[in-house]
Amino acid sequence: MFRGVQHINMDAKGRLAMPARQREPLVSACEGRIVITIDTRSPCLVVYPLPEWERIEQDIQALPELKPAVKRFQRLVLGYASDLELDGNGRVLLPQSLREYARLEKKLVLVGLGNKLELWAEDLWLGEREQALHDSAAEDELPEEMMSLKL
Repeated sequence: MFRGVQHINMDAKGRLAMPARQREPLVSACEGRIVITIDTRSPCLVVYPLPEWERIEQDIQALPELKPAVKRFQRLVLGYASDLELDGNGRVLLPQSLREYARLEKKLVLVGLGNKLELWAEDLWLGEREQALHDSAAEDELPEEMMSLKL
């Protein structure tokens, strides 16, 4: 399980060091083999351990391709998916196309979401966080799906 928000840096070559807190589960679960793709609803990247990605990829491929919205989604998520591997120092080199999509520069934020991680440009993450805080304060009622949670 991936948890927490961590601020990290990317070097000029597009490499980032996975924090030990996230690197250890990745190494034990999949020997550091990951898949990174785009999030189609937010300007960030999604990092999956390879076994988790393989399950999700099958689900995506099983969607009805004749629906234009599904086909666009498949093109983006599967098209941008990049098989990567952590090096001996726990670093990964992000492809230029992924860095451009998520507008990644030096300062990044890695967000744990249980079975996956999100990778954000720090300024975009701060804006997303503020928007989420504003939206939750402005809403009187939670979505029905959240009403059954016991926190």
